[in-house]
Amino acid sequence: MPQISTKGKLMPASPIRKLVPFAEEAKRKGRKVYHLNIGQPDIPTPEVAMEAIRNITLKVIEYSHSAGNESYRRKLAGYYRKVGINIDYTQLMITTGGSEAILFALMTCFNPGEEIIISEPFYANYNGFATAAGVKVKPITATIDNGFALPPIDEFEKRIGPATKGIIICSPNNPTGYLYSKEELMQLRDIIKKHDLYLFSDEVYREFCYDGLKHYSVMFLEGVDEHVVMLDSVSKRYSSCGVRIGALVTRNRTILETVLKFAQARLSPPSLGQIAGEAAVDTPPEYFKKVYIEYIERRNYMVHTLNKMKGVICPMPKGAFYTITHLPVDDTDKFCQWLLSDFECNNATVMMAPGSGFYATPGLGKQEVRIAYVLKIEDLKISLKCLEEGLKAYPGRTR
Repeated sequence: MPQISTKGKLMPASPIRKLVPFAEEAKRKGRKVYHLNIGQPDIPTPEVAMEAIRNITLKVIEYSHSAGNESYRRKLAGYYRKVGINIDYTQLMITTGGSEAILFALMTCFNPGEEIIISEPFYANYNGFATAAGVKVKPITATIDNGFALPPIDEFEKRIGPATKGIIICSPNNPTGYLYSKEELMQLRDIIKKHDLYLFSDEVYREFCYDGLKHYSVMFLEGVDEHVVMLDSVSKRYSSCGVRIGALVTRNRTILETVLKFAQARLSPPSLGQIAGEAAVDTPPEYFKKVYIEYIERRNYMVHTLNKMKGVICPMPKGAFYTITHLPVDDTDKFCQWLLSDFECNNATVMMAPGSGFYATPGLGKQEVRIAYVLKIEDLKISLKCLEEGLKAYPGRTR
């Protein structure tokens, strides 16, 4: 029988989705499953985007430009300028979700075998994108003790070697909710300049910064225009995950020209998604004010409730809508599966993402889970009650 490729064997399963079969089986048993495993908000998509979809009058759904519709790129560039990022429409590419933007960036800037430094825990699919592009992940471990702040800059220095080509960050961070400060980004600017590296910044949660804190984009950094690539998406900003529209933004002309070749090979980003994305740029400020208030309420309730549970540690997220939480169990891979296959609380249970999938270092994250507070308070209350009762009943509880 023909053999599967080495790359295929190395491709990691998603820790966010790998327990789906167990959730489906729980549902077949008639149980209600509360999904805290995935960043799928229950916030309504902006009405301007929905109206644009409803009112499509196209007779033919055609290919778009490989870089994305010019009208959308111009409008999106205008959005960035409003938030202080001074670019024009020729300095961005529309991609099939933020995922494709990340993959294109890695394939453009790295040769197989070269290395990228990432602070872990990190967005689990970075492992998958790196595997697909043949890039080696060099992790630096952040800790729950300080809310997963950027590790000391000398730790980055220690990991830079002849094969190191870049650093990637996510701010606000998925999965920790940490928001990198201007001072932390300035430290990264200095190190990429010193060692002639790329800096990739995943900024899809820009709108979700809490407690008066402001988002500082890598596009604000001076003197490193040729080094910096920003990655973005409409999925979270406009609660439009299924639209599958993202963007790659850089002032490095060579990167853009090279990314375009990869974009041409896949022909074009989704035409209907671009219509929704372009319309969503006109989302009124009131929408984000309501969303902000909603997420603050959910976050505060979740953190307060989790930290009242014996043995549970949950830092206060500064942004996005996730937290990495420590649980008093032997192995969260086993625990999260057990919650779906062997546990129920009033005929309900909860689905979370085991922490191990958010690390590159083997063995880490075994007592952590990522929780996405994307459900309304009423559902959060039930799901966290399920978690609390599950922790009491779990045979592998450690204390």
